[in-house]
Amino acid sequence: KLARMTKFSANWKKQKAKIARLHVRIGHVRNNFLHQTSHAISKNHAMIVMEDLKISNMTRSAKGDSDNHGRNVAQKSGLNREILDQGWGEFKRQIEYKQEWRGGWLLQVDPKHTSQTCSVCKHRAKENRQSQSEFRCVACGHSANADENAAQNILKRGMDWLSGEATAGKVKKTNRGTHGDRLPSEWRKPSATETDLTRPLQAA
Repeated sequence: KLARMTKFSANWKKQKAKIARLHVRIGHVRNNFLHQTSHAISKNHAMIVMEDLKISNMTRSAKGDSDNHGRNVAQKSGLNREILDQGWGEFKRQIEYKQEWRGGWLLQVDPKHTSQTCSVCKHRAKENRQSQSEFRCVACGHSANADENAAQNILKRGMDWLSGEATAGKVKKTNRGTHGDRLPSEWRKPSATETDLTRPLQAA
């Protein structure tokens, strides 16, 4: 409708302002949803494990330059827009400060191959991912929703770090305690720190 109007006319300005108000409202609704969801998760979980996604890298433009033209630019632009509209970065920020405030833990683990690895037998293969939503292990036959299978792998990586069984990779750890349990003084820091996965959990 806006495109069919005379640019900078009175009706064009009214319609543009109406669209702007609508986008502001959408932003408020999204932020409210993120706050309610992060509040519920933080309130009911002393430890939260999530992937350490590099969102800025994931949403980088595919246009390229004059010498190296990008490929599938329109598709990549649409994907970038969908990722940014979901508010992944804001959701992580809210989870992080709410866990610190409540004295909980937030562990951010390496996201590599979480969607291709079987949560039962640990076999990793591209063929395990049958579709966007279906996971079926070609080794043991385990079948599950792809997101649920990946979530199990993410949780396992966090638990391995806590138990000292992890052998490689890194975890970003944010905490000020474990819902009342006292932590070693060198770990009680106000901001996120990066710690080797090989470092075992010390007794409080």
